Amino acid sequence: MSEEKNVEEYRLNVDEELRFEVEAASNATVQMELLEGMAEMFGSELTKGKVYNFDQGAKVAIFTWHGCLIKLQGRTEVAYVAKETPMVMYINTHAALEQMREKAEMDNTRGPRVMLVGPTDVGKSTVSRLLLNYATRLGRAPIFVDLDVGQGQVSIPGTVGAVVVERPADVEEGFHLNAPLVFHYGHTSPSTNPQLYKLLVSRMAEVTNMKCDKQRKVSVSGVIINTGGWIKGGGYDSLKHAAGSFEVDVIIVLDQERLYNELKRDMPEFVKVILLPKSGGVVERNQHQRSDARDVRIREYFYGVKINGKDTFFPHPMDIPFSSVKLYKIGAPALPDACLPLGMKSQDNKLKLVPIRPGINILHHVFSVSSASSIEDNVIESNALGHVVISGLDTEKETFNILSPSQNPLPNDILLILDLQFMDIEI
Repeated sequence: MSEEKNVEEYRLNVDEELRFEVEAASNATVQMELLEGMAEMFGSELTKGKVYNFDQGAKVAIFTWHGCLIKLQGRTEVAYVAKETPMVMYINTHAALEQMREKAEMDNTRGPRVMLVGPTDVGKSTVSRLLLNYATRLGRAPIFVDLDVGQGQVSIPGTVGAVVVERPADVEEGFHLNAPLVFHYGHTSPSTNPQLYKLLVSRMAEVTNMKCDKQRKVSVSGVIINTGGWIKGGGYDSLKHAAGSFEVDVIIVLDQERLYNELKRDMPEFVKVILLPKSGGVVERNQHQRSDARDVRIREYFYGVKINGKDTFFPHPMDIPFSSVKLYKIGAPALPDACLPLGMKSQDNKLKLVPIRPGINILHHVFSVSSASSIEDNVIESNALGHVVISGLDTEKETFNILSPSQNPLPNDILLILDLQFMDIEI
C-alpha cells in the first residue's frame, strides 16, 4: 500500500484523545498535522499546520480541551479516539501543585516536591512529562529527577539523573536537556545493587537541595521525581528511602491501590499521598520490548532523535591506548563472612571499585566517563561527564576503538562499566 493511501483524518471533540502507535518496522514513520482547533501531546502544545514526524514504535497521545481535527499519514499499528481519559484529574493535580508554588512564593518557602510511584507500565514517565510541561507553560523551572535506572530519561539506562526544566518538551525530541546532572549506577534494576542505588539517591537529593538553595525560582518551582517499577520488598524500601531523602510533600500513586494504602500507612502526616488512574493508552511491555527500548535510548544518546528518518547527531570513532584510561566496575561479588577481613561486612563489597583488565569481555560495553580526578577521590559519588562505547580493541597494538559523542581527547581517564552493550548498527 502506498503512503498516499495511508492518510486518515480524526475529528476530536472536547476532552477526547487520539492515540496511535507507529509500526515497529525499521523504516516506518507517521506524519501528524493539526488541521483545526487546539491540541497538545503530553502537555506540549501543537502548532497548527506544522507536520510532526514519529518513527518506528512511537506511542503517541494527542489530547484536546476544545476540539480539533488531526491528520495522520503513514503506517500505524493502531489509531483510535478515546472518549474517557484521566486528563481532568491530571490537570487538577497540576492546579493543586501550582497553588503550593504560589503559597511558597508568599511564605518564602520551597515549592512542592512530588514523587510518582507505581508498577511498571502505568505511565509514570508520561505523567511526569505532563506535570513538567504544565509547570513550564506557567513560567516555572522545576527540577526533574529520574530515578528509573531501567529506562533513563535524563541520560541513558543504568544512571540516575536530574535537570532543570525551563521550557516545555519539544513534541518530537522531548525535553531540552541543558547541563544535566548524571550519576553512574551501572545496572538496569535497583535490585542488582540496592546499597549503591540508595547511596546515589541520597547524593542526588543532597545536590538537588544545593541547587534549590542557590536559585529561588527553581526552589519555588519544586521537584518532580520519576521512579522505577520495583515496588515490592526491597523496592518499597527504596521508595521510602527516596521519599525521605528528597523530603517529598506529595506522592502520586498510579493505578496501585495496595501501594497507595501502604504509603498512606507509612508516610508522615504532612506527606499527601494521592491515587490516580493510569491512562487507557498505556501499553504493557514484555522484557524484550524493554530491552529494545533501552537500545533505542542508548542509540539516541550517540546519534540523536531521528527526524524524517535521519540522525541528528554523529558520534566520533577514535583509537586510544590501553594505558590512557583506567577501567573499573563498582561492586565486587559477595564473599562468605569467613573470607572477609575482621570487622568487614559482605555488603561493603557492593561499594568497592574493582579494576577491569582490557579484554574481549568488555567489547561493545557502555562506559561512563567519571568526573573524579583520581581514584583517591570519591569516584562512586562523582557525577558522570558522559558515556562512551568500546566498539573494538587491538590487543597487539594495545588500543581501544571508542565511540564518543565528543572528539578526542576524552574529558577524563576514569571509565566505569555499565551492564549494557551497544552494537553500532542501523536500527
